[in-house]
Amino acid sequence: MIACPECDLLLREISLPPGRSACCHCCGATLYRNLPDSLNRSLALTVAASVLYLIANIFPVLGVNLQGNGNAVTLLQAVHELWNQDMPLVSSLTFVTAIFVPALELCLMLYLLLPLYRGHLLPGTSQVMRLLQVIKPWGMIEVFMLGILVSLVKLVQDFKIIPGVALWSFGGLTLLLAALATSFNPRDVWSHLAVKQRRERV
Repeated sequence: MIACPECDLLLREISLPPGRSACCHCCGATLYRNLPDSLNRSLALTVAASVLYLIANIFPVLGVNLQGNGNAVTLLQAVHELWNQDMPLVSSLTFVTAIFVPALELCLMLYLLLPLYRGHLLPGTSQVMRLLQVIKPWGMIEVFMLGILVSLVKLVQDFKIIPGVALWSFGGLTLLLAALATSFNPRDVWSHLAVKQRRERV
């Protein structure tokens, strides 16, 4: 049985053809989907997002050039400067939402998907799945990108702005995380976990 997330109606779970989704016949909410090869696609997107994440945090986000004097800054340096300028709240929020949470989410996804690709599950899978649900609202790469774009529009009137490699990487990372959220089907992980638990009981 499965409970509708919108109206709590209990419904019997059925098998679906690839690419189809099951909806509640009472309120019309989507109950679950059968995404073909979702785990392998999610793993590929996670690996690609991890590479872009590393590039985005190692290289400068942007450079500012004024009368021949240039300066480039990475995201960690920007967080450090915000802290030094007596803005600890802004600095902490930037660090948590743009650096820590995305890194934690990608690490947890790799912890889940790499063993599944090899046909087994690591201990603590259920706790990792629940932790992913808790931290997901705190990953705000897209909000960070919007803030950068607004700042660039304002700064370009007074300075020559040079977009860094990290800025383009953050843009790609935003798209990959959105694609990952669409392709990842938690139901597939829970299904593998249920099969493993049944085998252990036998």
